Amino acid sequence: MSEAAKAVEPAKRASTPTPLKLVTPGEILDRMQRISDSVARRAFEIFEGNGGIFGSDWDNWFKAEQQLLHPVHIEVSEKDNEVLIRAETPGFTANDLEVNLEGRRLTVAGKRETKEERKDEKTIYSERCSDEILRVIDLPADVDAENAEATVKDGVLELKIPKAAPAKKIPIQSSAA
Repeated sequence: MSEAAKAVEPAKRASTPTPLKLVTPGEILDRMQRISDSVARRAFEIFEGNGGIFGSDWDNWFKAEQQLLHPVHIEVSEKDNEVLIRAETPGFTANDLEVNLEGRRLTVAGKRETKEERKDEKTIYSERCSDEILRVIDLPADVDAENAEATVKDGVLELKIPKAAPAKKIPIQSSAA
């Protein structure tokens, strides 16, 4: 392979959308419980750090969430036959993300860990970073979760979810007695 072809190959891979798999409600609930437990532990640490003074429960909780979770900015749009969702997930791959659709509720969760280690003659430098995201939104219409498509490309999660077929009205005929 030529040097020019080697340079183009990574660019091709980076621009190809990566398909995601939908996870079961049980898996996403387990993830949500672990996140909630982590936030609760951090909120309690903040409470203790403030001298154990009562009355700031929500402030402690929100501060803990802000420290542990990163916001997921979402755009939801609706067409005649489908609901389209774009979520910013920079640095997350398809393997890092979990998506769940249940009824009209969409849950996006993700966790990634990075580790950097540098060894010098006398010192060892090591840094770890863990990022977690969690976003739950209600969709504007009933959807067909079985036929949903999800891809990650350039740090953006895109979901195309067909709308569920509307309920059919069944005409009632009266019988003459």
